[in-house]
Amino acid sequence: MADPASYRPQTGEIPTNPGVYRFRDPHGRVIYVGKAKSLRSRLNSYFANPAGLLPKTHAMVHTASSVEWTVVGSELESLQLEYTWIKEYKPRFNVVFRDDKTYPYLALTMSEKLPRVQVMRGDRRKGTRYFGPYTAGAIRETMDTLLRVFPVRSCSAGVLKRAQASGRPCLLGYIDKCSAPCVGRVTPEEHRALAEDFCAFMGGEAKRFITKLEKEMADAVGTLDYERAARLRDDIAALRKVFERNAVVLADDTDADVFALHEDELEAAVQVFHVRGGRIRGQRGWVVEKVEDATTPDLVEHLLQQVYGDDGDSHGRLPREVLVPVEPSNAAELTEWLGGLRGAKVDVRVPQRGDKAALMSTVRENAEHALKLHKTRRAGDLTVRSQALQELQEALDLPVALLRIECFDVSHVQGTNVVASMVVVEDGLPKKSEYRKFSVTGPAAADDTAAMHDVLTRRFRHYLQDKSAQSEASALPGHQAALEAAAAAVLDTATAAPRAKFAYPPNLVVVDGGKPQVNAAARALADLGIEDVYVVGLAKRLEEVWLPDSDFPVILPRTSQGLYLLQRIRDEAHRFAITFHRQKRGKAMTVSALDGVPGLGESKRKALLTHFGSVKGVKAATAAELTAAKGIGPSLANAIVAHFSGDDTAGDALPAVNMATGEIIET
Repeated sequence: MADPASYRPQTGEIPTNPGVYRFRDPHGRVIYVGKAKSLRSRLNSYFANPAGLLPKTHAMVHTASSVEWTVVGSELESLQLEYTWIKEYKPRFNVVFRDDKTYPYLALTMSEKLPRVQVMRGDRRKGTRYFGPYTAGAIRETMDTLLRVFPVRSCSAGVLKRAQASGRPCLLGYIDKCSAPCVGRVTPEEHRALAEDFCAFMGGEAKRFITKLEKEMADAVGTLDYERAARLRDDIAALRKVFERNAVVLADDTDADVFALHEDELEAAVQVFHVRGGRIRGQRGWVVEKVEDATTPDLVEHLLQQVYGDDGDSHGRLPREVLVPVEPSNAAELTEWLGGLRGAKVDVRVPQRGDKAALMSTVRENAEHALKLHKTRRAGDLTVRSQALQELQEALDLPVALLRIECFDVSHVQGTNVVASMVVVEDGLPKKSEYRKFSVTGPAAADDTAAMHDVLTRRFRHYLQDKSAQSEASALPGHQAALEAAAAAVLDTATAAPRAKFAYPPNLVVVDGGKPQVNAAARALADLGIEDVYVVGLAKRLEEVWLPDSDFPVILPRTSQGLYLLQRIRDEAHRFAITFHRQKRGKAMTVSALDGVPGLGESKRKALLTHFGSVKGVKAATAAELTAAKGIGPSLANAIVAHFSGDDTAGDALPAVNMATGEIIET
């Protein structure tokens, strides 16, 4: 651990202006981002008496090896820059709210030409409208009920393409649960209007649609069109069934998000009720690990930043009122920022009495139960993970804690399409955003040991390059000015620089294999001069753990949590490598007569086949006719003609065919 005095800046060097600061670890990784009204006062508080800091802040300043800051013009700018950097760097010592994705959402993909309604879980996607969450049974029933009134497309992209190609809709089109834009029953504009009405109904405008249908039903009765009146009656009953599921809790004109939290010394649980038109339209939950010494107002500030800053459709989803348990830090600047996101005024306040305070109490009870449930579920998992990491460290006699483990596996079929995978585990949990795939070619593909040496060399060469680049950047004169320029670029997300991919090294490298693979991996690290990364191998036959240059393996007990952890990491690396290998092998098995044309890539091959319909049509075309296809110039057209002129049967003898299944791809 670093001594804070070794990187403490001189007091006179720190400005008194408002700004944003970043702590970095010895590898250059940002571990904490904060903002301050006075940078000098805030940063001095970290170094004045490190021994007197709270435990997590003490751990942060001793993990860091440098601190840097950026001066901004106002507290609003510091709020924006702090959020941007937290989102970009994901520092380990900042508060990060983990969204509760247990319940599904009803989603409409409004960014597509033909919007699709579907049930979705997981991370939110830009351009998609979300409603919920619901229980698994209720959401299916809700969607099925609404599709009879708003027949929006709900089929997958594959089903849509087949329907467009065949000219026949799917079953939902025949039973009037879809307006069938795929076959032209409605135009894309009319279908989008249906999707907008669906969103409006789910967004709280149910009474408008019910009133409209009631008027249409009365008109149908007046004209003696009883069949249409009966259909409208059933539609009204369906809409009322969905509408009445949500209890009325506030006045009809109330649009608000009601937040409440329950916390202890280590964690906090947050719940929010989304109230639209006085009715509860949805509920969400988060759990946060308090890795920084944040007060409740600080937690509320970070919560609103992340909830509304991460929402790609804040302009349409941010309500007029945001009710919180306590007033957030920097309330004025936060309110101004939220107003800018919504495009109108947002009122952030604490309800004191009445129906809103009573609803806040209900939300707080939900947060309390959520934290209890989280701790109950996590207790066993956290204990097992800690035990596994500790057992592994002791069994391998390693001097460092295993905070980050990387596992590598090589996959091929008889030496063809050789690939490798890298999976990452931090604190015993997989970190899929840092998984990597490698293609292995040339002499390195000769055998598993050569491939392993090549992959490890490439991975850690990137790490050394990133480390060298960071060292050179930090040594440049005028470093603070460069940081301010970088901050301006970060504020403009279109020009933000990409993050380094390999800048953070593991404590332990695990390879899938025995003694030969382990020695190849150790040799790759030694050739690069890396001495602080340890290597082990896990052999499949007897699940033996091999160390470099060791004649005998380490045998872990069959019931060892450390062995279970290694097996899970190895199996995940194997799965990831196999998936990539199958993708590459599938592409290699697709052969076409157009493959041998110099300068003709995949996109231009597709353009030719789309334009002429088949390889035979391409073969019969003249150079002038070929230039009519998208992306085909005169030189390439002449090359295509020359390619086929030497073999009159090329188009017939070698169609595009999948050699694994025999399926003809192009006809």
